Amino acid sequence: MTNLRLGSISKLSQTQAVSFSADQSSQNFRSHVFCEHKMRRYLTQEAYDRIQKAAIKGIPLSSNIADQMASALKAWAISMNATHYTHWFQPLTGITAEKHDTFHELTDSGQMLEVFDGKKLVQNLPEDLPTAKGGERNTFEARGFAAWDLKSPPFIYGHTLCIPAVFVSYTGAALDYKTPLLKSIRALDQAATSICRYFDKNVSSVEATLGWEQEYFIVDRQLALTRPDILLTGRTLMGHEPARGEHIDGHYFSGIPNRVLRFMHELEQECHQLGIPVKTHHNELAPHQFELTPIFEEANLAVDHNILVMDLMNRLAEKHQLQILLHEKPFKGINGSGKHCNWSLTNSEGMNLLSPGKNPMQNLQFLSFFINTLVAVSKHTGLLRAATSSGSNDLRLGTEEAPPKVLSVFIGQQLTHVLEELEHVSKGKLSPAEKTELKLNLIGKIPEKLLDNTDLNRTAPLAFTGNKFELRTVGAQANCAQSITALNAMVAQQLIDFKDAVDRLVEEEDMKKDDAIFNVLRDQIKDFRDILFEGEIYSASWKEKLQKHQWFQANDVPDAVGVLRDSAVVDLFDKLEVLNPQELEVRYEIRIQAFLNRVRVESRTLGDLIRNHIIPTALKYQSVVVSNVGGFKTIYGDNFQEHAQEQMEIIERLSRHISALHSGTREMIETRKKADTINDQTKRAKVYAQEVVPFLEEIRYHCDKLELLVEDNLWPLAKYRELLFLI
Repeated sequence: MTNLRLGSISKLSQTQAVSFSADQSSQNFRSHVFCEHKMRRYLTQEAYDRIQKAAIKGIPLSSNIADQMASALKAWAISMNATHYTHWFQPLTGITAEKHDTFHELTDSGQMLEVFDGKKLVQNLPEDLPTAKGGERNTFEARGFAAWDLKSPPFIYGHTLCIPAVFVSYTGAALDYKTPLLKSIRALDQAATSICRYFDKNVSSVEATLGWEQEYFIVDRQLALTRPDILLTGRTLMGHEPARGEHIDGHYFSGIPNRVLRFMHELEQECHQLGIPVKTHHNELAPHQFELTPIFEEANLAVDHNILVMDLMNRLAEKHQLQILLHEKPFKGINGSGKHCNWSLTNSEGMNLLSPGKNPMQNLQFLSFFINTLVAVSKHTGLLRAATSSGSNDLRLGTEEAPPKVLSVFIGQQLTHVLEELEHVSKGKLSPAEKTELKLNLIGKIPEKLLDNTDLNRTAPLAFTGNKFELRTVGAQANCAQSITALNAMVAQQLIDFKDAVDRLVEEEDMKKDDAIFNVLRDQIKDFRDILFEGEIYSASWKEKLQKHQWFQANDVPDAVGVLRDSAVVDLFDKLEVLNPQELEVRYEIRIQAFLNRVRVESRTLGDLIRNHIIPTALKYQSVVVSNVGGFKTIYGDNFQEHAQEQMEIIERLSRHISALHSGTREMIETRKKADTINDQTKRAKVYAQEVVPFLEEIRYHCDKLELLVEDNLWPLAKYRELLFLI
């Protein structure tokens, strides 16, 4: 391993940026997507209209129309040199899954023909998944159907026609991320549209939009190959912080290394071919950390595109001799990577419902959606924490400028002032003078462009940034559908409750509609006031806020994910028909199992590294120092210690750390094995969180101390200074 590390460093000086054929013209955009204009070219007008109607209303396609669509897709895919097709879906146990089939079929006469019909398009059965055995746990493990999602267009990836799909069991239970996301989008559409019609009867629909910001690290692949921990866990389980980390802030928005820039350009080119509207790339604060952001899209499509981007990153990085690290905390002591999810709502008239309008009525509509979103979040802070919690992301949250594990909301001074004024509006029916005053001097004066002053508080878990809510606690490698589904559902239910309250005042109190809206909004402010925080996270004022208010706090993954079993969360998803109790329980079990698997892999990897690499290296260096001391003893006899004090101290320090590593590793393994005998998965996860995880940090401490003691030429693993500054 030592030779591998030093050899990799030596080769870096000879590594050249990989060239590729650049073509980022606008004509290249969506060239690999079967989008609307291609559908019009390959389909009859009747078939096109029926498919569009089916996508919008969620109704099944007739077999005739499905056959026409399949024939068109096959013809286009073959013209694009595709050889296979697959239903591309997002299972709960990974990023994506797919089973590739060729278009070829054998006829009775032995001829090979290219066949692809409506039945193959609409659904597929991944035959390699285990057979169902019954019970909640086995519901997920059962074979399921991958069914075409008409709202996300098919695309060519490599030589494969990919058909975006949902994945459900024989009984119709959701086994993926996309199914509940689509259901939450539908629920939010219905609830938000009913509110929009208070203000504009022409509104026919509302869609959730999403703009994700993907952060990631890049390191040289040869250096990464010297780190089994990076290859097996995605992060460094050991490594002393470099002399220079983020102290000089020289990386943020600075020039991008040539190798990385070539990778970025090819990544963007392939993104554009797949219809992913990536817009911006830049250096982030940490060394070798970067960010990619797209233009906002409809939420379902945006989630698909983010999953594709992560896959593209990994595939192209290897071509450029680079290694992508999507882990939320790959390096200790410097910033981790998140995936900021910018969420908003747009109605069928093209209006952003979270953006102030040009008149008092539009601003009242804005306040209705803005305030109800805050109420929804205040009721379900635990659910948002659960949606973003994982064994990897929890290492990031609460450290090095990352948002804390406790959720608060930043809205800025302008809107804080508006809410304070609105809270003092008198109850009941408003007089003409009061209504005029309210509309002109409070609601009417909300600026059309709100100041985006969130740079004053970049660590806020959830921030309103002028025309959208930015959820910053989502992890870099997470499927953001999980968080967006939760946000959609909680806001949808709150809008339903809001409409009920407004309609009740109109009917029972004989109030006018706008009077009723004012009254309900005013009363709602007290429901979320406590979660607002304008100060700096981690400051003294933040600590005071935590002590004063009983906010939901979960220090580990088992506690955070346990919210999925709360009756309020179960009722929320069940009532909206987003997830039934059994589907939610399956998700809880999978999340707990994922946590257990991550900790198990990390502890095993760390144990192997300590026993096979670190301790042998330390002992080898210790023998060198011992030989040196022996030489002094030969020369000076009994007075050798007077001349070898530093060497003796090094030997003792090496011995202490070696002993601590040996005993710590043994105790970690024994603790983990003991925990594995616990049958109850939840109790086992708690033991892992409270007793196994601490060993990872304790063992790392002694390993990092040895890295400073052992001669550099003997150290087997690429060091932080090399991973973070050589490329």
